[in-house]
Amino acid sequence: MACAIARGIDNRITTVATDPHSSPASLLQDNPLSKIPCLVLEDGTAIYDSPVICEYLDTVGEATGLFPSSGTPRWIRISVMHALADGIMDAAVFRRMRFGKPEDETRAHFLARQKAAVERGLATLEADPPQGLTDIGAIAVACALGYLDFRFGHEPWRPAHPRLAAWFAQVSELPPLARTAPPKA
Repeated sequence: MACAIARGIDNRITTVATDPHSSPASLLQDNPLSKIPCLVLEDGTAIYDSPVICEYLDTVGEATGLFPSSGTPRWIRISVMHALADGIMDAAVFRRMRFGKPEDETRAHFLARQKAAVERGLATLEADPPQGLTDIGAIAVACALGYLDFRFGHEPWRPAHPRLAAWFAQVSELPPLARTAPPKA
């Protein structure tokens, strides 16, 4: 939704609440993986996986620009940043899905490895933070940071990453993030 809002096409999307963990028939009909997000087009075609949906959204309407032309230095920077943000999200979600489960040595090692991946990703972003919120890399980073705040608020990342924190504070006020932020508990 952050990409749709950034593109000004969010008014063309109807959101439907679902619980992918219970694998409802309505979701399985559109996404056999029972994962969200899933975008169903007017002709019934289902598109799933955030990067694929975002790339599709960049083709809707008149303006484009979330995904720059491939092969350019800008494309490389944005694509790598996008991949880094997705990796941070993957590691954070893996950790989140294991909360409350008994920890043996293997699980503890796995969770420590995921936490370390997030920390290294944040350090990389601190060294060269995104600029603005106009491309898929920056939007993905912002969403990953928002997820860390939402699910791992007890592990503050800002003190060790002041440049990244300053950027995030600025872009969090923009509509793509402000309108998609989870409710404060």
